[in-house]
Amino acid sequence: MKKATVILLSVIMTFGLFGVFASAENDSMMPVDIKAKSAVLMDQTTGTVLMRMNENEKLYPASVTKIMSMLLVAEAIDSNTIRLTDEVTASTNASKKGGSQIWLKEGETMTVDELLKATAVYSANDACTALGEYIAGSDEAFVTMMNDRAHELGMKDTHFDNCTGLDDTSTTHLTTAYDIALMSRELMKHRFIQQYTKIWMDSLRDGKTELVNTNKLIRFYEGATGLKTGTTSKAGCCISATATRNGTSLIAVVMGADNSKDRFEGAKAMLNWGFANYETVTPEIDKSLITNVNIIKGEEKTLTPQISGGSQFLIPKGKQKNITQEIDLAAAVEAPVESNQTLGTVTVKLDGKRLGEYKLTAPHYVEKLSFKTVFIRMICSICKPQQPISVN
Repeated sequence: MKKATVILLSVIMTFGLFGVFASAENDSMMPVDIKAKSAVLMDQTTGTVLMRMNENEKLYPASVTKIMSMLLVAEAIDSNTIRLTDEVTASTNASKKGGSQIWLKEGETMTVDELLKATAVYSANDACTALGEYIAGSDEAFVTMMNDRAHELGMKDTHFDNCTGLDDTSTTHLTTAYDIALMSRELMKHRFIQQYTKIWMDSLRDGKTELVNTNKLIRFYEGATGLKTGTTSKAGCCISATATRNGTSLIAVVMGADNSKDRFEGAKAMLNWGFANYETVTPEIDKSLITNVNIIKGEEKTLTPQISGGSQFLIPKGKQKNITQEIDLAAAVEAPVESNQTLGTVTVKLDGKRLGEYKLTAPHYVEKLSFKTVFIRMICSICKPQQPISVN
């Protein structure tokens, strides 16, 4: 058991902490007391790490593994590869999974919606396995998909042996608090998943199978949106907890707590600290600073740039008044100009340090000047009435 030590809050609040933390260091930067082996607090919108403790230590994740399983399910649904109404038939393999389960029988059918609910709420290993087999064709193929997706997300210290997190016969089913935060952030981009992860109680089989969420924060923590707990003798008590308050969304990961209370209290402490000290803002760009761009040899003479994107930034509370903007915009560009072509940028700074930027782009396509247009402009110029000369 490792116990985080309190460090000066001023260290955390310095602007240098902004930007995604991806260091391999395992030293602590934890301003709250966490009784666990590792932990991390990440901003869901920007990926900024706000606190960390041994966040790159490889540990057993138990059922927190199912975040990756649910991510693949969510991606399959959003890509129309599968539908929530699809019926899935439980295999022999799925029906024989141990641990938490809804006691699927071989040959029993349930919809993707029902199996996803059982996975998200009750952490049912059989339901999770059935979903994986339905998507990939086999349990093994689904696990390969999980590892491939982990690699794509930059989860450098993760290897999955199965889709459930069962580790009684495994020595290589390992991940880190930081990697869990990465896949949690990716899952929460699929907004519909909260229809499942926010459920406290529900049922299946016409009310015969009751489901109670293993994540107690869903009931007792204001703004909780998910996400997944996990417990085994090897892993201890783990959680990836997500919550949103006043437009700020955070992910708190705790791994290797001795008991369930320490797991939940640790996650709550990190979330409370994050919400107390940070806020998410979307600065309004001062449009008076954006001038027209001249088009050289274009069918149009000028363009008014449009602001692309609506970037959000995480900043210490009370600092919004210190945000400034710098415009870098081309005075002229040569035709043709493509639609959405970048013409400049608006750099957003906090206390003089860069937060991020917006792009200033062309609102539409501008063709290169044609001979016809040149001729018409020339004639118009020649025929333009001359101003009379005043003689005093």
